[in-house]
Amino acid sequence: MTSPTARTALDLTADLPVPDLEDWYRDLHRHPELSLREHRTAGRLAQRLRTAGYETTEGVGGTGVVGVLRNGDGPTVLLRADMDALPVAEETGLPYASEVPGVMHACGHDLHVTWLAGAAGALAAGRDAWSGTLLVVGQPAEETGEGARAMVADGLYERFPRPGVLLAQHAAPGPAGLYAHRPGLILSASTDVDIVVHGRGGHGSRPESTVDPVVTAAYLVTRLQTVVSREIAARDSAVLTVGRIEAGTRHNIIPSEARIALNLRTQSVEVRDRMIAAIRRIAAGECLAAGCPREPEVSVGADFPVTVNDTATHGRVAAAHREVFGAATVFDPGPAMGSEDFPHLAADGMPYAYWFVTSTPADVWEAAPGADLMERFAAVPSNHSPRFAPDPSTLVPGVRALVSGALAHLSVA
Repeated sequence: MTSPTARTALDLTADLPVPDLEDWYRDLHRHPELSLREHRTAGRLAQRLRTAGYETTEGVGGTGVVGVLRNGDGPTVLLRADMDALPVAEETGLPYASEVPGVMHACGHDLHVTWLAGAAGALAAGRDAWSGTLLVVGQPAEETGEGARAMVADGLYERFPRPGVLLAQHAAPGPAGLYAHRPGLILSASTDVDIVVHGRGGHGSRPESTVDPVVTAAYLVTRLQTVVSREIAARDSAVLTVGRIEAGTRHNIIPSEARIALNLRTQSVEVRDRMIAAIRRIAAGECLAAGCPREPEVSVGADFPVTVNDTATHGRVAAAHREVFGAATVFDPGPAMGSEDFPHLAADGMPYAYWFVTSTPADVWEAAPGADLMERFAAVPSNHSPRFAPDPSTLVPGVRALVSGALAHLSVA
């Protein structure tokens, strides 16, 4: 027998304005905005929330949007979507491709905002079927890890109702129509580390009079690959990526410094600290061996926390999705090495649930090489790829997933 939550979710999303949502999504995709510059996106979301009857506030934490719908006694549920795009030149060939040079929605946040707007509209239109308070959040700057903390620092929970539960979902590669749920750890921590190698510059014809930081940086890049393979236990998951190396200005000039940018992915504080200590030690050792005139500078930059779903909260959402979409569509992907700043919204240990909606178009998935799911998964364009193009057919299911997740925690008539 279908539960009241599932029946209500299906009823409230039975007549969604699909052509309107599709047009709105394409418009957002054409006009991507980088972190903390999401003015147009925020304005469009705010307008939509006001039209649906939400008390709406803009400019929270910079460019954040908050909509409040008070609908009698009951729990307070926060629904969140991130709004920012990435500095990636689009290569999808879509007719609604980005019109902003060098910027695109390569992570699916345009889809997230559309899902949020659709869910907010459906829940407002069907308010006779539930009671409680909805807190709808359009969050800026997820990609840089600044947005969630900025909204909390700007009084998110002093100026607006304090939620009892927080919910969010993310587009992911995979055959469209699946919902990835996992209790406990679902996403890893991310930490940026910057290294500056100091050398002694000079003419390219007289390397003996210099200390070449490029050569030292090259040794460093190679040696850093041993941090995970030789210093982290096999039972612990970790990734170290050298994302950028910069040095020099001309062919015949040995520069005075080289810069290396790293990203770490870890699933515990202990492993993160061990990796940072190893990086400091290796950088110091290589620079000492090269005779650098100064010790290297190693600085820890932006960081994202681990995302750990509350078991009870996650369980209620996953159960609703099994009823609404079918038990076979819900699966456990295991912990991913990707990262999110969503947990920063969960101040003081607020319980939350975070899940994925697979969004690869059927023709792309079927054409992908590979004999099994994981091989195909690795072959299709993923988040942050210039060819990442979620299937618009996921618009309605994505709205339905948020609505059913919210209803699983609100008081349903």
